[in-house]
Amino acid sequence: MSVFCRHNRYTADCPICSKGTALDPDRSARRRSSGSSSGGRAKTGRGSATPSFSGPHVSAGPYEDEEGTSYIVRLERVPGGVRLAEWAGSELRRRAPVLRARDLEDLAVEAEGVLSDSDAQALAGALRQERSADGGVGVSRGRAGDFREELRVEAIGDDHVRIGRWIQRPGTGWELRDAAPMLPASRYAEALADASRKGVLGPPSGDEPARPI
Repeated sequence: MSVFCRHNRYTADCPICSKGTALDPDRSARRRSSGSSSGGRAKTGRGSATPSFSGPHVSAGPYEDEEGTSYIVRLERVPGGVRLAEWAGSELRRRAPVLRARDLEDLAVEAEGVLSDSDAQALAGALRQERSADGGVGVSRGRAGDFREELRVEAIGDDHVRIGRWIQRPGTGWELRDAAPMLPASRYAEALADASRKGVLGPPSGDEPARPI
């Protein structure tokens, strides 16, 4: 391509002779505009919300929190173990689940259709404990690297319990994690058995009213 066109101008500066060539400024603008539009669509797709994984589960509820939000609690089989979580619609809530103590027992029994036979039996067996009126907190202890860690079943109010994971970092106190606990079934079974023995899940043995059939 000649540097000078027939109009005695630099070809790059001539709106007539540069039109449709690599020197056409409108062509470059159209290419940038097209690329930006395509990139924008792709970015929107990648930034869209991804539904939280929900595995085979049993559920209890609905309940209502202190702000009036309705939610259910699911015991789920997920990759890596068992998750006990609050769900508000299709949203997994980032907090330790709270539910009625009786409903927690029902979830442990109904898990037979969700978990492996050994895990389901461990949860159901955790409820067959001689209950006392000592009270306290049901605990399963473990470690997370340099941190001490506990899964706790705590009484909340008259008939509700909270199942949360607590972490103690070196040199600090215990801190409740704002997340649904996800652990092996054996950890839940250990915490439930301890809570059952301490009466966290209900009255001492012999004082508990019969369940309706």
